[in-house]
Amino acid sequence: MKHRFIGSGGMRLTEENGLSREYVARDPRTGLPIAVAKRQKTAKKVKVETGPWSSLTDEEVLGLARGELSTASVRWMDKTVHLGRTDAIKALGRFHGMRVHQAHSLLLSGLESDDPEIRSASLEVLPEVAVLKSDELFDWLSVLLDDEDLNVRKAASQCLAITSPVFPSGVASILANELRSSIRHRSDAAWKGLSGLCETWPEVVVDHVDSLLLEEDMQLRKKATGLLRKIIKKGDSAVWDLISWSLNDTEVEVRRAAAKNLPTLARRESRIATLFAERALVDSDSEVRLSAIKAVQVLDTDHGRARELVVRGTTSKDLKVRSACVELLPRLFGEEVLRTMAEELLNTETDTKIIASLKEMVFDASLDGTEAQKNAQLAPAAPVPALDREVAESQGKRVGLEPLRSTDDASQSQAAPKLPGAVIRQNAETGPESPVKEPVYRAVSQDEMMGYEDDFEDEDPDDDADYF
Repeated sequence: MKHRFIGSGGMRLTEENGLSREYVARDPRTGLPIAVAKRQKTAKKVKVETGPWSSLTDEEVLGLARGELSTASVRWMDKTVHLGRTDAIKALGRFHGMRVHQAHSLLLSGLESDDPEIRSASLEVLPEVAVLKSDELFDWLSVLLDDEDLNVRKAASQCLAITSPVFPSGVASILANELRSSIRHRSDAAWKGLSGLCETWPEVVVDHVDSLLLEEDMQLRKKATGLLRKIIKKGDSAVWDLISWSLNDTEVEVRRAAAKNLPTLARRESRIATLFAERALVDSDSEVRLSAIKAVQVLDTDHGRARELVVRGTTSKDLKVRSACVELLPRLFGEEVLRTMAEELLNTETDTKIIASLKEMVFDASLDGTEAQKNAQLAPAAPVPALDREVAESQGKRVGLEPLRSTDDASQSQAAPKLPGAVIRQNAETGPESPVKEPVYRAVSQDEMMGYEDDFEDEDPDDDADYF
């Protein structure tokens, strides 16, 4: 089946839905408004099924609905289909403007028809017509919920589920009764409608849940508490009160449903969630305490109350609570404080996994580690500049842990510069194969640096005397 959507009017305007008045432009000379922005409206929609009746003309719809025509033939999905009054009733939702009054009158006639099929068809189109004109329609809905025909009753329950999110005030009393119905299909449809209200009118859901929490039936209180998670983000302090009351319920199932809302609440209202988690941590049920732990893990740990809650949880009798709180300690405290707390907790802790975690917090690699671990904690030494390294090696000193390089190594190394004075001479007395090694570095005179010695090295000093 195909579907189409239509909008409803008469919605309440709220700033939360973005319906507040926007900026108004004014003339700079007169100060009068130039234009006023329109309010933005978010239309609530009703889902309506379409079928072969969509191919009927308006005259055929009116004729069939009044009984003036018995049948009408249309082409639908490449087939010829014969339609009657029931199909015409389903097509009444197409009428708008002045013709909506005709559709409304024909719908009322269909709702009080003796034919169960026509009553069921009228209930199917009721939400669509009620968008434009709802007079007496919800009264008939209330009556048909107790119809003698089962199919009509089911159609009425389905109609209630569709109309509840759109017309909360029109079906308020009907919805309240159906939520408490002992008949399964009626209560299921009512709870579906209440769940849809969480998206459109959360404040109405708060009122329904408030009354349901006073019921003696535990299942009603449990279901009502389960809906709170859908309105936490849209609700206000009234939702907090409902969670608080549910956490104090005598039935554990209700408390469990309420505690599941705590992690979501912790993301929005950390202080309120801290108070509730503190209460839930001492609950007699383990699942309630587990939900409280999840909330604590989400909480803003910079808040003093949350820190205190975690510290107290490290000594809880519940193993899960202790384990979760111990895991949170590194997020809250520095190394020194953490090591002290871990040492104190080791004196009383009995669980092997928690003990292993605490020992990791106590362990200090710089004091208790191996030689390699201790060295890893040390800061690396600053590198020795190349010039300082050359000066040290020229004086025959080692740099760091590196051995002193020999002349051969220095000559073969690409990084070692070739300095003057590093020469190898042959000793004629000992043979050509006996090299004489001079020091790697020696002082160089200024004359050698300027090249004077090379210019006058082979000249005979007696030549000067002959010259003069």
